[in-house]
Amino acid sequence: MTTNTGQMGYLPRGGAIFCTIPDILYLPELVFGGLVLSLVGSTSVEPKNPQAYVISVAIFCFIMTFFWLLIFACGSHRNRSFWASADVAYHGFAALLYLSASVLLAFITILISIQYGNNLLTYKQDVAAVVFSFFTTLLYVIHTIFSAIRWKSF
Repeated sequence: MTTNTGQMGYLPRGGAIFCTIPDILYLPELVFGGLVLSLVGSTSVEPKNPQAYVISVAIFCFIMTFFWLLIFACGSHRNRSFWASADVAYHGFAALLYLSASVLLAFITILISIQYGNNLLTYKQDVAAVVFSFFTTLLYVIHTIFSAIRWKSF
């Protein structure tokens, strides 16, 4: 392994992940992803297929982001460039998944408003879930961009 001290990238570990960009975004991704999961899960989950996809995406991304947070917090990456590229790949994939889930959730929310009106509690929960879902998508996109910038420094 060659190291060029002036050009080598750095993957933080321990408490440093809460002080560096993009790693500081782990906690908001977990919080807002958890909100999406709880809001969609607390509705009647109708229609089942798109709502189940949204819940599956939220669960997958929540678990994987938490796992990724633990890898970085424990320093298991050992500052290897593979982990920097894997970070870009995972967050890009998560952003794509959340974008698709957000669009589906917005579509279902529009259908619910047409079918039942705007006073239904499910509609209001789905609107909040759509907002949080798109915000979570934005967090993953920002994380992907900054991870790619960090990856380029390796």
